[in-house]
Amino acid sequence: MSPSLPTRLLAAERPPPAAGALRPEVAALALEGLLAPRKTVPPILFYDAEGCRLFARITELPEYYPTRTERALLTASAGAVAARTPVGAALVEYGASDEGKALLLLDALRDPRAYVAIDTAAEALAAMAARLARSRPALAVHVIATDFLRPLALPPAVAAGPVLGFFPGSTIGNLEPPVAVRFLAEAAATLGTAAQFLVGIDLRKDPAILLPAYDDREGVTAAFNRNLLRRLNRDAAATFDPGSFAHRVVWNDAESRIEMHLESRHAQTVQVAGRPVRFARHETIHTENSYKHTPEGFAALAGAAGWAVREKWCDAQGWFALCLLARAAP
Repeated sequence: MSPSLPTRLLAAERPPPAAGALRPEVAALALEGLLAPRKTVPPILFYDAEGCRLFARITELPEYYPTRTERALLTASAGAVAARTPVGAALVEYGASDEGKALLLLDALRDPRAYVAIDTAAEALAAMAARLARSRPALAVHVIATDFLRPLALPPAVAAGPVLGFFPGSTIGNLEPPVAVRFLAEAAATLGTAAQFLVGIDLRKDPAILLPAYDDREGVTAAFNRNLLRRLNRDAAATFDPGSFAHRVVWNDAESRIEMHLESRHAQTVQVAGRPVRFARHETIHTENSYKHTPEGFAALAGAAGWAVREKWCDAQGWFALCLLARAAP
């Protein structure tokens, strides 16, 4: 990487271990959920290099409406967001392994002084920083390779001025409501009392639209789901046969969420970091939730974390919303 690149690379951004090497942090996360009475694996483990590649394909599928709907909405509303954002603001994006959406805002903001990208995908962050060094050489770029649910501090030069937080992709929907409230409260502490926060939310809609978005005809989402097992084989010394698990998608109306599962096709025992994990036939690993909010429900969620919805933009079909949050008055 060029020494002139204005990038902050944290220690977490070290290269992945050699093939077959045990990554204790991955094994610990996996075992915590797989040894529970109802098996789960945290969706953060989806995003190794192959997971990022497959997710990029998902965003281009005809069934997967969120990315194109949000992008169109960002294109239409970026000027309005910029008009409500101070000159010289830094853009801080959570879950940022690709700069595509951020650029729509950076091109609209008035003299943005910095871009901070926060994500667990260290390799994707480094590649993105290199691309931005070529395409936006005057922009200070800081990448932070970490789980954005953990407390973190912004670079001092960023924290010293106005900040616009950005959490696109309806990723807020992957968080259980209490976790979402904690995240929003932690983001408030990170971004500062004068900051604003632009959050993308996928709105509740007909399951006939929702279900195909997570179970496409080409099977890309199924491959994305099963790739998690391949990652555990590589990084957690696991012995999964991905073909012995079926991709299952469920609409849970009571919880207003899409659920993704991996269902065991037969009774089997899998080793994970030397621990046996037993599966009954049809038993599932719950790999992801995607909550679909109503505008009123999200406003209440944000309010519980000390934010107020200052402005909201929706697409014409009412499928997706961008909510501009500001700190609620005491």
